[in-house]
Amino acid sequence: MNRTYDIAAFVWPSYHPDPRAKIFWPAGFGEWETVMNNRPKFPGHEQPRYPLWGYVNEADPCVMRMQIDAAADHGINVFIYDWYWYDGRPFLEGCLNDGYLKAANNSRVKFCIMWANHDVDMLWDKRNAGLKNDSLIWKGAVDRQEFEIIAHRIIERYFSHPSYYKIGDKPCFVIYDLNILIMGLGGLEKTRHALDWFRKETAKAGFKDLNLQLILRGLNFKVIGALGENVSSQLEVVEKLGFDGVTHYQIVGITDIDRDYLESMKDVAGEWESLSRDYKIPYYSHVSVGWDNNPRFNMFIPGIVKNNTPANFEKALRMAKAYVDARPKQAPLITLNSWNEWTETSYLQPCTMYGYGYLEAVKRVFAGQ
Repeated sequence: MNRTYDIAAFVWPSYHPDPRAKIFWPAGFGEWETVMNNRPKFPGHEQPRYPLWGYVNEADPCVMRMQIDAAADHGINVFIYDWYWYDGRPFLEGCLNDGYLKAANNSRVKFCIMWANHDVDMLWDKRNAGLKNDSLIWKGAVDRQEFEIIAHRIIERYFSHPSYYKIGDKPCFVIYDLNILIMGLGGLEKTRHALDWFRKETAKAGFKDLNLQLILRGLNFKVIGALGENVSSQLEVVEKLGFDGVTHYQIVGITDIDRDYLESMKDVAGEWESLSRDYKIPYYSHVSVGWDNNPRFNMFIPGIVKNNTPANFEKALRMAKAYVDARPKQAPLITLNSWNEWTETSYLQPCTMYGYGYLEAVKRVFAGQ
């Protein structure tokens, strides 16, 4: 089948200087500090992995020009930027604002925003990650007034950019944490009202509408209301809030990953089919490169994807392609984790272990489109 695919890689924009990030990475160049200090936790542990491109500043437009070309040349045509807002202001915007948006070739890879509206504790700080403390640094929840500030920032700064990714001429905006969204806005009804308002503001700005997507959580996920009560199933809440599509961020949120990669992906593909049947809106198939978040910790953390070689990753991509081909009426979107989640060992960028292997796998499946 001759078809064009939207191959969208999540971007974790932490590899650049940001003054607020120094509480986690005091050296001042972002989470590269953790990558540099990565060590194996046991004999046979496939760590460390280091970047072939070096510890580059992703807020440098010259660096991002190189990365955009590499992505486009290998079949990746959308970046989904993790985007943060804490204490009334953005966090880690430099990679997008100063890197990608100032790169002369950003028309080669489109971009969209995933609002990573989760709380922040000391997880990113390897010196403290895993310790039994309840240190909450920033809350991800926002009230209606702050939600409107965020929405206007997104509409005005990003939606109008010619490289912003759209589905059916509607700017695509992704929300990461459903519970935190609902709790901050004060309940299900108020959340629907806020999202409807966001759609109207998007239309006022000259767009057809908003394409609103959600990152699904685990199968046993419970949706919590503003007062802490279980209000409904995830499926019912997604429908009540009027989302236009759903996907996942990581396969660790879909199935057991502490086994062979292809065994996990077989179950993941089954979930794609189930979700496609259950939801009235499109489910967009998701493929992760892998999972091992031990680089973020000084102690060993169980749960590591096994045998996620570039060859097996390519098999997973072909599964996702087949899923898309079987659904010609929905947008041909496939989400990938990720462009650069080095400390979760789920990255497409070239590394010391596999070279350009993961990118070449994407190229073999999609670059000829």
